[in-house]
Amino acid sequence: MEIQEYLIPAKVEDQSYELYQWGNSVRQYTESNFPDLEGIKIAILGIGESRNSTGNEGCAGAPDHVRNHFYKLSTIPGVSVADIGNLVPGETTKDTYLAVEYVCSELLANNITPIIIGGSQDLTFANYLAYQKLKQTINIVCIDRKVDLGDSEESIDSNSYLSHIIGHPSSLLFNLSLAAYQSYFVNDEEIEALKKMYFDVYRLGHIQPKMEEAEPIVRNADILSFDISSIRQSDAPACANTTPNGLYGEEACQIMRYAGMSDKLSSVGIYELNPLFDNRGQTAYLAAQMIWYFLEGYSNRKNDFPVVAGKDYMKYRVAIKAPEHEIVFYKSLKTDRWWMEVPYKVDDKSKFERHHLVPCSYDDYLLACSEEMPDRWWQAYQKLN
Repeated sequence: MEIQEYLIPAKVEDQSYELYQWGNSVRQYTESNFPDLEGIKIAILGIGESRNSTGNEGCAGAPDHVRNHFYKLSTIPGVSVADIGNLVPGETTKDTYLAVEYVCSELLANNITPIIIGGSQDLTFANYLAYQKLKQTINIVCIDRKVDLGDSEESIDSNSYLSHIIGHPSSLLFNLSLAAYQSYFVNDEEIEALKKMYFDVYRLGHIQPKMEEAEPIVRNADILSFDISSIRQSDAPACANTTPNGLYGEEACQIMRYAGMSDKLSSVGIYELNPLFDNRGQTAYLAAQMIWYFLEGYSNRKNDFPVVAGKDYMKYRVAIKAPEHEIVFYKSLKTDRWWMEVPYKVDDKSKFERHHLVPCSYDDYLLACSEEMPDRWWQAYQKLN
């Protein structure tokens, strides 16, 4: 991989680390050495780009601010991590996007999962473009307090990057899920527009009472984009756009652990953390712990996606009369996780093969047993047929 020319070493505080801490075991990009990525599964990538941030200038300083705390956390057995430093910002934001696209595409091609520390959330667009070389449709999950649709006719920024992803001519996007949004920050027309495209939207009030319902949402993602402003101000003050309500810190960590456990997810980004507003490093510590929980989840991946049903799965058939459909459920005997099988056109098999098994929960199975159509199944069916 010829990615070193786009990167510079991180500037981390000089400190000694215990043998059990990440700072003593991460393969780091130093002034004299770029890390050997042979056998590496996770790469930490800092992107200090905030020129397209909306009202949160200063988030470019987040990567090293977070690293200073992450390196103090304990290592996780069986997870190999390299810190490849920070991306050199381009002369324009478009140049930065092209560099992000290249670096992330090279990592993905070598089965290395990038953990991006932004920077502003419009960098999700550049991460999305990195999947073009894989020539497959993908799913994106955004954890955010609002809908960043904006206007696709205007230049991209952190408030409009989603419309640029949805409208991009590459047609890579199969599904978009917006989770933990707060109703008083969104325009009802934006929510309806997403629903008309059969995308998924989940209010904060839908997720918080039963956090395990967030698991199938992130299990379906290839990309997870996490806006730090979705976390309540008391837990994560380091963002100009943070507010009194939102996810608790432990809930954010739980979502990241779910993401790490997903066999499908291949890149994750944490955005909009602004050190100028941090209180004694509180938000940086939380972001570091979010990364730790992602790695802990990654170490527990079970490779139980039911491509072919076998002895490791229980298969259930549920008939629904109106509309008349039979829904086939699979339950993993390894993890107790559930999927629904969605029929699709045979001639489109190569295009939709990754998407016809939809992650779901036990509650979706109970819903089908009561002859109610699970929303996840119906929305996937509309896109596949």
